[in-house]
Parts: sequence; C-alpha cells; structure tokens
Amino acid sequence: MTNQPAEGVKADLTLDGQGVIQLKWPRAVSISQADAEAAMRGVNELCGDLRYPMLVDMATTAQVSRGARTVFGKPCQASRIALLGASPVDKVLANFILGINKLPCPTRFFTSREEATAWLLKDQQAVA
Repeated sequence: MTNQPAEGVKADLTLDGQGVIQLKWPRAVSISQADAEAAMRGVNELCGDLRYPMLVDMATTAQVSRGARTVFGKPCQASRIALLGASPVDKVLANFILGINKLPCPTRFFTSREEATAWLLKDQQAVA
C-alpha cells in the first residue's frame, strides 16, 4: 500500500494492493474547492503517468461546494470512479456530482464497498 500525504487535504489518500486509489473524506466534512483541488493534485501525484480506478468514500460528508463539484468534473488520473456512501444524504450529494454534464470518466454511486470495488476492477488495469 502506498500512502500519499498531500498537504492541505482533509482526506486520506492511498493506493491499495489491488491497484485502487482509496480517497476517504472524514466524517461531517464540508469539501471546498481548495480541498477538492488538493485531493485531485494528490491523486495525480500518487498515480504519476498511470491511471487507476478510484474509490471515494464520501459517507457522512456534510456538503460539497459548487467549486468542488467543478473540480471533480475535470479529468484526473482516475480511470473510473466509484462514490461510496451510506445514507440518503450521501446519495443526494453524489447526485450533485453525477449531475455534472460531462464527467471525465465512468462514475457511479454505491452503498456497498464490495460492489463498488468489483465494478472498479472489472476489465481494469493501470494504464499509461
């Protein structure tokens, strides 16, 4: 497992043994544009020239700013993204992100970590 402590990021960021980026936001976090930019910068630094699937654990996220949603709509080194939540509020927040007209890669919302991981790993490998 590779850890990438990015300065200013409120989230934990790792690349696990299966080749899945794990981005976990803390409980009750409000994600600002600056937070989103720092997280995506960390993802890009962690991946280098390769692209990996990414699991974003957003369970119990309080809010995602409009600026953060704009950042999440820009391409990064994630090849596909699974948004993992646990509550109806998480689903509403995910729908705001999924409502972006053009997402940079396939993105889906899940309430099961196992289903999210299976979808991320389906036909996936790190690509340059």
